[in-house]
Amino acid sequence: MKSQNQSILSIGSNQGNRLEIIQKCIQLIQLEIGTVFSVSKLYETPSWGFESDTFYNCAIAINTHKSPQKVLSGILKIEKQLGRIRSSQDGYQPRIIDIDIISFENEVLNTASLVIPHPQMQKRLFVLLPMKDLQLEFVHPLFQKSLQELIDSCEDKSSCKVVSNLDLPIGKYNLQQYNYIAIEGNIGAGKTTLAEKIAQDFNAKTVFERFADNPFLPKFYKDQNRYAFPLEMSFLADRYQQLSDDLAQFDLFKDFIVADYHIFKSLIFAKVTLQDDEFRLYKTLFDIIYKEMPKPDLYVYLYQNTDRLLHNIKRRGRSYEQEIPGDYLDKINKGYLDYINTQTNLNVLIIDVSEKDFVKNQSDYVFILDEIRKKMEE
Repeated sequence: MKSQNQSILSIGSNQGNRLEIIQKCIQLIQLEIGTVFSVSKLYETPSWGFESDTFYNCAIAINTHKSPQKVLSGILKIEKQLGRIRSSQDGYQPRIIDIDIISFENEVLNTASLVIPHPQMQKRLFVLLPMKDLQLEFVHPLFQKSLQELIDSCEDKSSCKVVSNLDLPIGKYNLQQYNYIAIEGNIGAGKTTLAEKIAQDFNAKTVFERFADNPFLPKFYKDQNRYAFPLEMSFLADRYQQLSDDLAQFDLFKDFIVADYHIFKSLIFAKVTLQDDEFRLYKTLFDIIYKEMPKPDLYVYLYQNTDRLLHNIKRRGRSYEQEIPGDYLDKINKGYLDYINTQTNLNVLIIDVSEKDFVKNQSDYVFILDEIRKKMEE
């Protein structure tokens, strides 16, 4: 999965309840555009380029899967939602809300509707000072200057006074309360995508399954009876080795770890794919290994219906997966649910994402975070 893009936005208001409007704006960006992972202090600054009431300004940093054009479209929608009416009149004007894209990764973009980095950012102290609060390693992609160098050379000497702190939207989730989260799901459910997204947004350590390196997997999908046992044994050995190695690098009492699998999935798949005598032998070996494995503080199971799984598998285009039958996915799902129902000492959260797309729709991702938060509050 492609990692999210990092973008810096500048937000200003000089009409109405400026603090309330800006805080609402940040919440809407979190819900509709991307995860707001850093927020500056709130600054009061004089109007720039025209005579008007003073502004409140801030900067935020977001992670997003959207393109710059999609981000622009989203912020224009939010501005309208908050009551801004854009005028065709030339020059600067008072406004209830103003959201500018300051940077987008290290991209340089110049179109009729969008210029990145923002062409006036280096001239505006009310943009640069809030950006400094974000504590990012920002270097201007055209000028090759650090943020401090831009501040030092800025000719704008207007007053920029800190007036308040601002709420960070992801602060309410406190996922780090769980030191170790395992995200599971059927083939094509999106577990790796979600694990990577949460890890990036909440600065977590990651453990990802090395499924693509298994030489038996393409053979298994062509001849299941012949290759089921070596496939499941190799998966078990690899998962045990990887989890042992990766988790040993971390402090399970201090680090925040997100994994896209739990070793029990080995038993679930083996029960579906192996003959009875093979499974008995397999389970004997598995039970020995399982006792040594750390258990996650939260086990999230992403449920998707079979039609949606088949659609996702086709869309991601791995050649060896294209012939997976729906009844095989049904059996895997039943295996997971049977396992979950027998676990009395595992903290389990089942989330139905059959009608969700948490990459395309930020609100679907926020829904998942809210489900995890509710589980934490139980």
